[in-house]
Amino acid sequence: MSLEEKRREKQMNTRVLVMLSLLVGMGAVLHAVLPPFFLGMRPDMMLAMMFLGIILFPKLPYVVVLSAATGMISALTTTVPGGQLANLIDKPITAFIFFALFLSLRNVLKHAAAPVLTAVGTLISGTIFLSCVLFVIGMMEASFGAMFVTIVLPTAIINTVAMVIIYPVAQTILKRTTPAQSMSV
Repeated sequence: MSLEEKRREKQMNTRVLVMLSLLVGMGAVLHAVLPPFFLGMRPDMMLAMMFLGIILFPKLPYVVVLSAATGMISALTTTVPGGQLANLIDKPITAFIFFALFLSLRNVLKHAAAPVLTAVGTLISGTIFLSCVLFVIGMMEASFGAMFVTIVLPTAIINTVAMVIIYPVAQTILKRTTPAQSMSV
């Protein structure tokens, strides 16, 4: 690899990391402004942004950084008792499951991959999060089923609708801002 190619690779990595940090920041703002639904729990829009980052830049190092950042920011901004630890556990596990599903199903689902996988990923994340909060931490008194129906299902719907709207816009922006030769994800 020539010095110029190494420089371009480094620029690409920096550019992708900046884009991923913007997605995490937007997710944090959306997470902060949405009101809680039930027992202090609110829809997790950071998930939609994490999923978008994985779809746009499907490489393992980016998934690692994105899931860690999303988990930490979610842990810092959660209003759920015990949600700090649950977010730190949930986000990386969900990110790797989502990444594996995306890599294996993107050619099968084609244009529907982003919204379908966002719905599935949100359900997976909600299951992991609630399991951590209710069973491992044991700090919430609501039942798993009630929490799943009142928080996870509406969040899956919200995140899926958001992905239907945001993903085509993000693709267009990425295509317009990416020099053809220097960006190969």
